[in-house]
Amino acid sequence: MRDAFSSALVRLASADRKVLLLTGDHGYALFDDFRRECPKQYINAGIAEQNMVGMAAGLARVGFRPFVYGLAAFVPIRTIEQIKLDIAHDDLPVVLLGDGAGFVYSHLGTSHQSTEDIACTRSIPNMTVLSPADRFEMESCMNYAYSAKQPVYLRMGKSDRGDVHTGPIDALKSGQLIKLRDGRTDRPGLIATGAMAVTALRVAEELNLMAWSAPMLKPLDSKDVCSAASITKGLVTLEEHSILGGLGGAVAEIISQDHPTRLLRLGVEDRFSSHCGSHAYLLHEHGLDDNSVLRRVSEFCGLSLP
Repeated sequence: MRDAFSSALVRLASADRKVLLLTGDHGYALFDDFRRECPKQYINAGIAEQNMVGMAAGLARVGFRPFVYGLAAFVPIRTIEQIKLDIAHDDLPVVLLGDGAGFVYSHLGTSHQSTEDIACTRSIPNMTVLSPADRFEMESCMNYAYSAKQPVYLRMGKSDRGDVHTGPIDALKSGQLIKLRDGRTDRPGLIATGAMAVTALRVAEELNLMAWSAPMLKPLDSKDVCSAASITKGLVTLEEHSILGGLGGAVAEIISQDHPTRLLRLGVEDRFSSHCGSHAYLLHEHGLDDNSVLRRVSEFCGLSLP
């Protein structure tokens, strides 16, 4: 997925010399191709993320198309005030790229883990929030972010968990859910975002459930969500993010108003991690590993595992 992101960025910048990449002293190997192909469009703003967002806002005002890259713990979390006031308030076409979202930077502890970035950015007016699940969704999300010409936050989680699509997907439509598989309609359906889409697909195949990916969290199409609710017996949301204010919150907001149904939100509960460890360890601690999700979803379906 990171390779797809890098390739898409080089392609967009090569076609439009107004596209600029700003980085807060991160992603050197990731941007080797960009620096080689578009050296004059690369700005290392240093470890000064708030200043970098302000720079991007100024560049956008004079006609440039800034893409601002950082760890999700810093972009958007450290820079949320600058994003709100410098970019979103005036609806400037800046794309914010938060890499390593969720528990990706697991060994570095709470300061470098980001499980609240969706909640923060969803609540800011004028902000679109994207969360691709694999390289194919990443390509589509990058195209959408460039074409939107408005503030966009693009969240990048664990990049090596595999694909959920077998090939390129159609151009992303505003707020759409993308079906991953058909399944039994007398059981709940799964809606996942980002890296958790891989887990959702595995669990859906095990239990023969319908499953969708949500690469866009704001806006989230209420018709698509209500359609998923109408053809299943309940919904389960999966995200490597807090259950407060993320995908689960967005789905709950829609169905509570437009199509009440049972809802199980699987994500990070309202707490910090108890221990530090690998990405796999933290998924297990928070009940987001494949086996834990399979057990929780089976219980929600009223099924007993062997």
